[in-house]
Amino acid sequence: MEEVQVVVAHSERATLRVGDVFLKIDSDQANIDVEVEAMALAPIPTPQILWRKPPVLAIAAVPGTALGVLGEPSPASPAAWAAAGAAIRALHDAPLPPWPGGNLDDITAHLDGECDWLISSGVLPKELVTRNREVAEAALRPWTPVFIHGDLQITHVFVDGDKVTGVIDWSEASQGDALFDLAILTLGHEEHLADVIAGYGADVDLDVIRGWWSLRSLGASRWLVEHGFDPNSPGCEFDVLRSRM
Repeated sequence: MEEVQVVVAHSERATLRVGDVFLKIDSDQANIDVEVEAMALAPIPTPQILWRKPPVLAIAAVPGTALGVLGEPSPASPAAWAAAGAAIRALHDAPLPPWPGGNLDDITAHLDGECDWLISSGVLPKELVTRNREVAEAALRPWTPVFIHGDLQITHVFVDGDKVTGVIDWSEASQGDALFDLAILTLGHEEHLADVIAGYGADVDLDVIRGWWSLRSLGASRWLVEHGFDPNSPGCEFDVLRSRM
C-alpha cells in the first residue's frame, strides 16, 4: 500500500503525494485555473494532468530530481543549471499568457508594507531592512512583460543528468519581468547564476537580479513566519538579506 506524504500544507493550500500521483488542494480555484492553463501553454516540460475535480487537481510526478533545495548545496551539475536557463529562455520567448501579472505600483506598495512590518515587529534589524530596500530599488523599474513561471524556486525545476525533465507548480504564472524568474531560481544559490545566464543566452543586468533577491526575501518573510516556515534557516531568506550588507 502506498503511503500518503504531505509535501506542503498550510491554510491556503495543501499538496499530497501518493506514489507517483500528486494531489493539489487549493482554497482558491483561480490558482488551479491558472496552473492548468499555464501548463498547457508552456513550451517546456510540465507535469501530466491526470484529472481535476475541484478543489483537487491530480498530476503525475515528473521524472528526475529537483535542482536542489534552498539552504543546501545543489547536487546538480553546471550543465544542468545551464539547461534550466535555456528552458526559462524558451518560456520567456513564448507568446504571453492572456492574464496580466502584478503591476509596479502594487509590488512597491507591498514591499514597503512588508519592510515596515519587519522593522516594527523586531523580526530584523532596521539597518538590514533599510539596506536591502535600497538594493531592491534596482528591480523596481519598467520591464517588457514575458511569460513567466512566477514561482521558479529551485525545488520546482527537475532534471535528469543535464536535461530538464519538468517544471512544476504553475499557479503564479503570468506576464512579468524575465529577470524575476532568473532571480527566484538562483535565490540562495548565487554560485550558479553564471551557469543559468550562460544557458539563458542573453545579457542580464546583475543589479536587477540582486534587487529581486532582496525584494523577494523582504516580501516573503512575514508570510513564511506566519505559515510555520523559517526564513532564518541557514542559506535561506534572512541569509540572502545579510549577504547584501
